[in-house]
Amino acid sequence: MSDKQSFRLSTPTARQNAAQAVVNAPLNFVVEIKPRTRSLDQNAMLHALFSDIEKQATLHGRRLTAVQWKTVFISAHATATGLGSDMVAGLEGEFVNIRESSARMSVARMTSLIEYILAWCADNSIATVTEEFA
Repeated sequence: MSDKQSFRLSTPTARQNAAQAVVNAPLNFVVEIKPRTRSLDQNAMLHALFSDIEKQATLHGRRLTAVQWKTVFISAHATATGLGSDMVAGLEGEFVNIRESSARMSVARMTSLIEYILAWCADNSIATVTEEFA
């Protein structure tokens, strides 16, 4: 048995294979059942949106990189959806936003973030390349 196995529980056979893997697992292994994380298409769309925004928008008069926009949007989305935000003083006295990881978002959570970004883009006259992902 390999050290790590992953099963997408999308068919009865997949569920049976996962159950058998649990039965056969060595003692002290860990089983985790969780929603599927974001898809590759969602990830590609998310980063295309940040690129579009980087080219067309400013925040309080400042141009931001796509990576900076990612931080801004994930923080704003967390606040808008009730998760809130968490700021801590960093190692050098700077402020750091401790935000959720987009890589660990479920498909549904990522869909919500993308919809939030698209709404912001529409409200701020940002042209996006979303037709590539339709």
